[in-house]
Parts: sequence; structure tokens; C-alpha cells
Amino acid sequence: MKKLFSLTLLMLLGATTIFAQGMGKEKQRASPHETVTGTNVKVTYGRPYKKGREIFGTLEAYGKVWRLGADEATEITFDKGVVFGGKQVSAGTYTMFAIPEKTEWTIILNKQLKQWGAFSYDQTKDLVRIKVMPKTLSNVVEQLTITPKENELVIEWDKTNITIPMKF
Repeated sequence: MKKLFSLTLLMLLGATTIFAQGMGKEKQRASPHETVTGTNVKVTYGRPYKKGREIFGTLEAYGKVWRLGADEATEITFDKGVVFGGKQVSAGTYTMFAIPEKTEWTIILNKQLKQWGAFSYDQTKDLVRIKVMPKTLSNVVEQLTITPKENELVIEWDKTNITIPMKF
């Protein structure tokens, strides 16, 4: 009887621990992908929430490399070559970073994969850097969203929109 009680207690504790691991998560991982003119574009990124915070210039400092998401650095995969923001990029998977500024952002495709945040970011492994102009949205986007579309990649969070042209 004592063994049965101990075994039951152990199973209940294990089930509670497994269930609780999914609770309270403030971010989600997302992998939106789109087949654009015969080319598959896939973006894998963490989706943090605004939660009433000032995002750009405060939470994500101006002039500093940002992982373009939460947790692991954002990765983008092209299954064919693409002109990304005016620069030729070969098929492959790249880590995508951003350097936000008030009037101009730098978007970076970097060859070093599987990075946690931007802590080990190495500029010497940059494939391309492009400049884009942020636009101000009329409505707040609560959760970071990166969407591949027909001829562009759209990044939106808070009241900021970044659009990167893509040509296949």
C-alpha cells in the first residue's frame, strides 16, 4: 500500500510539472512561410508582446543590434536565390538581425546560425546589410509579427512597420 501511495504521488507530481511547463509563457515561436513566385520563404522567430511597454528606443535600444524577436535569434530561409532589399542573396538559411533607429533601420542577414539572442553576433559573418525606412502605424500591433508576402517581408510591432522588398 505504501508503494502504491508513493507511486501515485510521484505520478501526480510528474504530471503537474509537465503541465506547468506550458503555463505562463509570454512569448511564442512562429514559423510563417510563404511560397512566393515559386520560392519558399520561411521565417522562424520568437514573438514577444508589447504589454504596455515602450518598445523602440527603450526596450530595444536605438543603435544596438537586436535579434529581431525573442529568445533565439530570428532565422530566414530562402529555397532559391532572392534579391533582398536590393542585394542578391543565395538560397539558404540566415540569421536576421536589426539595428533600429528613429528614422532608418539596418536589416542584417548573417551566416552564423543557431544564435541565442544577439549576444554572440559577429559582424564579420554578415552576408548583407540593408537600410530601410520605418513607417508609423495608426494602430498598435501587440505581438511582433514578421510576414513574408508576394514581393516583400513585413515586420510589425508596436506602431512600427518595416517593409523589405524581395524579388525572385
